[in-house]
Formats: sequence, structure tokens, C-alpha cells
Amino acid sequence: MDILRTPEALRKILDEHKLNTIGYVPTMGYFHEGHLSLMDRASAENDIAVASIFVNPLQFGPGEDFEKYPRDEERDAALAEKAGIDYLFIPSVQSMYPHEMRVSLSMNKRTDILCGASRPGHFDGVVTVLAKLFNIVRPDHVYMGLKDAQQFAVVQSFCEDLNFPLELIGVPTVREADGLAKSSRNVFLTEKEREEAPAIYRALIAGEQLSKDPSINTKEVTEQVKQLITKNTSGTIDYVECLSYPDLIAKEEPRGKMILATAVKFSGARLIDNVIFDV
Repeated sequence: MDILRTPEALRKILDEHKLNTIGYVPTMGYFHEGHLSLMDRASAENDIAVASIFVNPLQFGPGEDFEKYPRDEERDAALAEKAGIDYLFIPSVQSMYPHEMRVSLSMNKRTDILCGASRPGHFDGVVTVLAKLFNIVRPDHVYMGLKDAQQFAVVQSFCEDLNFPLELIGVPTVREADGLAKSSRNVFLTEKEREEAPAIYRALIAGEQLSKDPSINTKEVTEQVKQLITKNTSGTIDYVECLSYPDLIAKEEPRGKMILATAVKFSGARLIDNVIFDV
């Protein structure tokens, strides 16, 4: 596996593989099994597998955890190589943003709900860096985890609207044995919070089952999930929403393809999770 640190160096190498299919996994690093499952797919389903590590400052707001976001480049490189990655792209902020951006991208759908409601500009930062990365890597297939289902829905519409010539592939959430979604931020949970955190997923599953009752409405579903999370964790609920997916539109009754999603704040970490299902 080769490690490249500038867009020019990666582009030069990938230009030699124009006749090969390229699978790409964009990440912010500190790999866990969720990331590795994406890399396994990219490696198995393409001639060339590329992953990137870039903690993108544009998607962090004031007071968010950009500086303390966990980083371990040496460990990540070893894991990426083991997962079959051919080229690992680790650019600096300076190489990705050599000057102040003269172009701004703004998403106006699927962003004012869930995490986007409390993080204005977050998804504008996400699509800006992805536009740059997609133009550098020029992948055939891009693999993203469905743990952040809103991000996947936003990126899906972004790629469709701007006609990026790639296939975006959503990979199911990888979980611990007790159901907790794998996340780089799990390391910031206290021992007690780590014991409580699996209750989030159990509450979502209970809400999914409740949604199958034809007499139920979405407000009743979300209230039940909130009660279960509040009863079984010390975290503070940021939101619980039951929406259509991938459009992320509120409905009075759960019908069709739905997402039940939540964000819960603990002392040192904000955890997100969701279940996507059909009613």
C-alpha cells in the first residue's frame, strides 16, 4: 500500500489506472470495524481500492470537536493495508485548501432536520470536501456507512444533482456485540456511559416494531423512543425523528420507507444512530 499526501501525487498515480475500476472510501480516520467493512467492499468489488483520511475543518462549527477529534495515522495505515487498500490518501489542510475557497456549495434539501438542524453549514462543508475528493480520485464506486444516514441521503442528492459519474453505495451499520453502533467517538464515553449506550439501539428497534402497528402515528413512535432512551441512559436527547427516507420529510403516519433516527449527548461524546425500514 502506498501513502500519498498531495492531490497531485494521488492524481498522477491514479491516472495510470484509467482502465481499472476504482473503489473509494472517504473517512476522517481513527478506523473501527465500520470503516474496515467499507474498505473490504471497496477492495473486493474493484480493481483498485483507495481510502482517504482527512479531518475536514469546513464541516466543524464553533465549539465542536475538530481539534480533539481522535487521530492515529500509524494505526490507521496498518489497518487500511490489511483491509486491502492500495492507496491511502492523507492530505494536510494546506494541500486541500491552499487558499480561501472562492466557490461555495450549499445544500438546500435534506439538511434542516436531524443533525443538520443544530449544525448549520455542516453539510455544506461535507459536500465541498467531497466535491474536491471525488474530482481528485475520480472513483467508479464510493462506499459510505449508513450509520450517518442523513449524510448518505445528502451526498446521494448531491451526486445526482451534479451528475457525478459514480455509484454511491450505502453499507449497513457495523455494531458491537451489544448493539452499540461503531463510532470513533465511542472512546470518549465513560465506563458508565458505555454500559448505557446500547439502550439507544434497543429503543430504536422498539420504535421500529411499534411503527408496524397500523393505528400508530409517528409522534407516538418518537415519544416512546424518547422515553426508553431517557429511562435507560444518562444522556441528553438532541432529537428523535421518524421521517421518510431518503427524502427526510415528516409524515403523520409511518408509511413506505422510513428512518427512525436519534442523537444523544453524553459528557464527552454525541452519539447518532438509526434504523431504516419499510412499513
